[in-house]
Amino acid sequence: MIELEGVLGDEAALPLLDWAQHEAASGARRVVISAPAALLDLVAARTPHLHVTQLCEAGEAERVAAIALASQLSRQRFHDVRREEAPAILQQLTEDVGRIAALLSSLSEDEAVALAGARTGARTEEGAPIEAPVVRAIIRARRMRDQFFRGEIFADPAWDMLLDLMAARIEGKRVAVSSLCIAAAVPATTALRWIKMLTDRGLFIRSADPQDGRRVYIELSDEAARALTAYLRAVERLGVSVI
Repeated sequence: MIELEGVLGDEAALPLLDWAQHEAASGARRVVISAPAALLDLVAARTPHLHVTQLCEAGEAERVAAIALASQLSRQRFHDVRREEAPAILQQLTEDVGRIAALLSSLSEDEAVALAGARTGARTEEGAPIEAPVVRAIIRARRMRDQFFRGEIFADPAWDMLLDLMAARIEGKRVAVSSLCIAAAVPATTALRWIKMLTDRGLFIRSADPQDGRRVYIELSDEAARALTAYLRAVERLGVSVI
């Protein structure tokens, strides 16, 4: 467990992060890092390995649970964790990580084929490109639900991040990890788990900032952009609105 909450400045954090990445990449151990929001982009840039669990401003219970989960995952699979032996928050984290993994692994061969052959840009064979204001309007409509219902009822971080990255792609903008976590509309630690999993699956692509090696950007893969464009066009033909 690496605790960065009390670390002042990037220079002090870099050696710890580089060590964590090395340990995870070498298979020596799984590492848990708890960091403040101010260091979120640095942590994401320096510890991309899937075996590094990134927490952001996590409470004591969540840190302890993450350590226990990382320890268990180093010895067994998600579904091997016995629920009756796990405290409530550990069970929640186990189910969360397991659900993400199950969703990503459930992509069928047909879906993989549908993602293949994408081209840069958001244009379909049927004409006009998807416009950024349309995607931004969908995002605003999704956030508007929070005015009438509790936000966690509709939590769908993968979809929210896909939409945000789609709009940024069309606008020619780059999205940092910290910004994408905000767009996910869930706790930053949950968003980080999704970003890692979706990147590992190939739907998201990490790209380093050429001017600042301590920051990394996330963007849609061409395949993901193609699939999302096709979906939006299909819904448009049905004459209904996407929310």
